[in-house]
Amino acid sequence: MSRITETVKHLIIINIIFFVGALTIGRPAYDLLALHFPKNPDFHFWQFLSHMFMHDNQGFTHILFNMLGLWMFGSPLEQVLGKQRFIFFYFSAGLGAALIHTLVNYYEFDQGFNIMLQAGYSEAEIYEFVTKSMYRSDLAVPQEVLQNMLTTFNTPAVGASGALYGILVAFGMLFPNTALFLMFIPIPIKAKYFIPALILMDLYAGFTGNSIFGSGIAHFAHIGGALFGFLMMWYWKKNSFNDKRWY
Repeated sequence: MSRITETVKHLIIINIIFFVGALTIGRPAYDLLALHFPKNPDFHFWQFLSHMFMHDNQGFTHILFNMLGLWMFGSPLEQVLGKQRFIFFYFSAGLGAALIHTLVNYYEFDQGFNIMLQAGYSEAEIYEFVTKSMYRSDLAVPQEVLQNMLTTFNTPAVGASGALYGILVAFGMLFPNTALFLMFIPIPIKAKYFIPALILMDLYAGFTGNSIFGSGIAHFAHIGGALFGFLMMWYWKKNSFNDKRWY
């Protein structure tokens, strides 16, 4: 394993501080800092950035695996990119993940919103329904549509996973033949195979809702982080990877 680099170390410390603070403060911290759907009353513009330092407070697994991944893959990436470019890369991937996640949520919400309008409900009635999270089986619209609207409107996104997926893609592009060992699979898998397979599983889960990773995962945020990470690394490798002004 690579030694931990300075920027990665500071990012991990900040994430831990946010995690402990959120555990102490409770729901108000998540209302303020988690990424809410833009039409939700709890949405604030800074959440596109702050959600990257928030993690699920129902256990330690979420932050543990994200911070392990940040250390294992982020440290060698920072050694190659340098501090300034790594910081730019990390936050750009995280913001890209938030953007794709929000756009997908808008699509799903507007789809349900239009179905409810066509069923005869007014805009005021629809917003009262989603704002108060009133799940009703008697509404004359498909139950799956109602559930998607409620989930989209009321479930905030948290975590550094989007930025981490960007880091994973960049790591795979720089070190494609590095052997990675997966938990419960005692054989090495090269990064150039493992990372694309991981992204494809997220893509499948995002479109079908069938996930081996569990429930409550923002799969399209992962895809967004991976996409922005790929675009940045592809551009740098092609045009300005050796430009020392970034270091």
